[in-house]
Amino acid sequence: MQTVLRLVKWLLGLAVLAVAALAAWLYLAPPELIRVGSGYTAKIVCSNVFIAGRDADQVLAVDVQAPGHPLLRLMRVSVDKEQGTVSAGLFGVFGKSVAVVRDGLGCASVPDGDIARAKAVAGPALTPAPPLDALWPEGDRVDASQNPEIAKILDDPAMTGAGMRAVVVVRNGRVIAERYGAGFTEKTPLLGWSMTKTVNAAIVGTVVKDGKMVMTNQGLFGPWKADGRAAISLADMMAMSSGLEFNEDYGDVTDVTRMLYLEPDMAGFAGSKPLTGEVGKVFSYSSGTAAMLSRLWQDAIGDKDKALAWPRVALFDPLGMQSAVLETDEHGTFVGSSYLYATARDWARFGQFLLQDGVWNGQEILPAGFVAWMREAAPASKVYGRGQVWIEGPGDEESPGAGIAAGLPRDSYWMEGHDGQTVAIIPSAQLVVVRLGLTPATLGYRPQIMLAALVKALH
Repeated sequence: MQTVLRLVKWLLGLAVLAVAALAAWLYLAPPELIRVGSGYTAKIVCSNVFIAGRDADQVLAVDVQAPGHPLLRLMRVSVDKEQGTVSAGLFGVFGKSVAVVRDGLGCASVPDGDIARAKAVAGPALTPAPPLDALWPEGDRVDASQNPEIAKILDDPAMTGAGMRAVVVVRNGRVIAERYGAGFTEKTPLLGWSMTKTVNAAIVGTVVKDGKMVMTNQGLFGPWKADGRAAISLADMMAMSSGLEFNEDYGDVTDVTRMLYLEPDMAGFAGSKPLTGEVGKVFSYSSGTAAMLSRLWQDAIGDKDKALAWPRVALFDPLGMQSAVLETDEHGTFVGSSYLYATARDWARFGQFLLQDGVWNGQEILPAGFVAWMREAAPASKVYGRGQVWIEGPGDEESPGAGIAAGLPRDSYWMEGHDGQTVAIIPSAQLVVVRLGLTPATLGYRPQIMLAALVKALH
């Protein structure tokens, strides 16, 4: 009997040692996947708490844990509103990451933990004027359509999709209908994910108009001038055909998740990638490219503070996008691939701006013909435009023309983002439709069906 007891004690001791060793390993040298998960958790909770004013526990449960990787269900967060930080970790302890809010710039991941340096980056103070008592887009009043067909479409969950948070329909420059999911209103800033790329491309256009950039520019970064990357032009970058290596797969530790949650200098990381394809000949969708575009236009402006203020001064304020917050990385480079928060009505303002060919209130904000150029098929792609827009709708990348077959006009084009974010622009119908939500691609939702129904109802 004593032998059995000694064996049991020995096994228990061994188990305790193993657990202690595992805990020490997770604490001292956590796997990168855990750090990616904690970085993602801290960043999403931070932005939604400090920009959108949402409850941290709700954001953790609904936005982070419910639709995501199983590992995310083990993440716990701590919010310090006084310091403006959110920390997250496995069980709140292991692989901890932190995100910090900065004035005018939303939240930034701080992968290296240097919160003081991250806080030293600050944008322009947000002092939006009160909205005019005028119809949208000049003000924020909406004269809703009385068309029962429109109401029927927007009240149909199959049309608006699971997880819908906002739908805004603009016809002839006016909001004619909108719907909001439970807990969200016309005042809630919502993340556009990769729709940010299109806005970033328009910001490039404002810098081009200002004479500080040219699409034919080459030798874009110093280290590139010594090798084949010297041939990459600004136009190649805009068309996602740089030839640079970049793994855009999500759900694991890849280039895109490493860049967003493990690298304090996102553009520097993306810019260090080697060539793997012929410049200008191979289409490869890359969030790294969008991050580098941000670095390029910020460098072209020169003055750091002026560059940090540029999106608001050159684009958001003229359009009346008072809610818009474009976030930066830890070093102060805008995350032009992913991180623009704005209300659905402000996303609609940007869509209307594209429909109006970059002109707003008679002011030419983008160079003449720039939006038409953005919409042209990229030389290396039939589904993506030259300027960070999609010619085909979500899920139609492998079947060009599917949208037309579904009843959409040929001139339809799209801004698209992760988890079901879209802005559809149809110039021939004078129609802009914003659809925002939390709708993982695995659900198979197609906003094209809602859009085609709206086109038919408004015909």
